[in-house]
Amino acid sequence: MLAYLVKRLGLAVLVALTVSVIAYLLLYLSGDPALAIAGEGASQADIDLIRKTYGFDQPLIVQYGDWLLKLLKGDLGVSMYFKTDVAPLIFSKLSTTLLLAVYALTVALAISVPLGVLAAIYKNSWIDRLCLAVAVVGQSMPNFFFALILIMLFSISWRLLPVSGSGTWQHFVMPAITLGYYAAPAFMRLIRAGMIEVLSADYIRTARAKGLPTRTVIFKHALRNAIVPVVALAAVQLGFLLGGSIVIETIFALDGLGYLAYQSITFKDYPVTQIIVLLLSVIYILLTLASDVANAWLDPRIRVA
Repeated sequence: MLAYLVKRLGLAVLVALTVSVIAYLLLYLSGDPALAIAGEGASQADIDLIRKTYGFDQPLIVQYGDWLLKLLKGDLGVSMYFKTDVAPLIFSKLSTTLLLAVYALTVALAISVPLGVLAAIYKNSWIDRLCLAVAVVGQSMPNFFFALILIMLFSISWRLLPVSGSGTWQHFVMPAITLGYYAAPAFMRLIRAGMIEVLSADYIRTARAKGLPTRTVIFKHALRNAIVPVVALAAVQLGFLLGGSIVIETIFALDGLGYLAYQSITFKDYPVTQIIVLLLSVIYILLTLASDVANAWLDPRIRVA
């Protein structure tokens, strides 16, 4: 187990370093960053001064090395638009995005577990097809479109929920439903497949032969075993929900990392954009690593392979 853990941890570090390179190169997506910072109409002297101030006159590998060294020391840079340190700006928004991701994951599981169990119990019936149709709609419908439908219904027509903001739990209801419904199909298909496999196992037939109630057989014996892979998938999906919250936070004006990312991209605030990309990627990598370790702990065949 220790050898497997070291191997996965080394791979995670390599992926994180690759992501850091990509995040730093975001500076050069729009061309010369000094010209982008100076703006239109800036003189060549101003551009040269900015290039020297920010170190853009150094070789690219030197720039990246200096930036990475500062990151390791905890210096995340200074925001060009907000005129403040990036670290407190980022971490003041992180809690909102984490809350949204956890709420969305809860909604996804609340939708997918009942649908997956029903689809497996009534395999190939109209109930199964209906559950699969609900999953297909959730996977194929753009989440921004679903968000607008929820706003029209719950905010404009029925006036039950606020449209924007993040002050109370009511502000998270529609964003969580939007993100959760989009993530639910992956869980639902996994639970359905696992339940179908488990329900045909010998120990389930034995439990039924003993005269155990159907509810006990399904929820105590079958679902308990079928839901094990879902725990690992939940860690990966949580990382996906963190990264996928940019559009939803922008629509609902939630004061989180996603909305901050939208603002930093709009105002070409490259230091903030870099750190958000890197932070969300590292969180996703750590959650994936935790998922791999959990799978290896639950199933020894994985670490042996």
